[in-house]
Formats: sequence, structure tokens, C-alpha cells
Amino acid sequence: MSREVELALRKQLLQFKSAALRRDLAQDFSGIAPAFKTVEQVRAGIAWLRIHPQLIAGVAMALLIVRPKAGWRWARRGFFAWQAWRRLRTNDKP
Repeated sequence: MSREVELALRKQLLQFKSAALRRDLAQDFSGIAPAFKTVEQVRAGIAWLRIHPQLIAGVAMALLIVRPKAGWRWARRGFFAWQAWRRLRTNDKP
């Protein structure tokens, strides 16, 4: 058998093994696919809110008007969460 035929057969065998491994991996991870879908939906929602910040401001204003005490409490929590997020992001940068 020539070297080229031998290499072609070896390549084909590796391709079959790779396809089987991909199939097994897809089957193994099919159980956690809904979790990935949920995470992706949350990320899309956050991206949408970043594009439409007026919605957050409107909800915050409505909360302040309807329930001022609860609104200020949530505003304070949000402010501290934002500060913590900024500190974490600046600590991550080298």
C-alpha cells in the first residue's frame, strides 16, 4: 500500500472518530442545554436593557412615586451593588 493511501485511510479513520466524539459530547450535554438557553436569554435581556435605559429610569421613578420608602431602599441597594461591581471590574484589570 502506498504512503498516500495509508495517510488517506488514517485521515478518514480520524474523521470518523472525531464525528463519534462530537456526537457523544452533544448527547452528554443535551441535559444542560436548557440552562445554557436560560443564560443566553438573561444575557439578551441585559443587553436590551443597556440599549433601553429609559425603561429602568421609568420603573425607578414609578416606584419612587408609588412607594417612596421602598423606592429609596432599592435605590440605595442598587447604588451599593453598582459600586461593588465597579470595584470588582477595576480589580480584574492588570
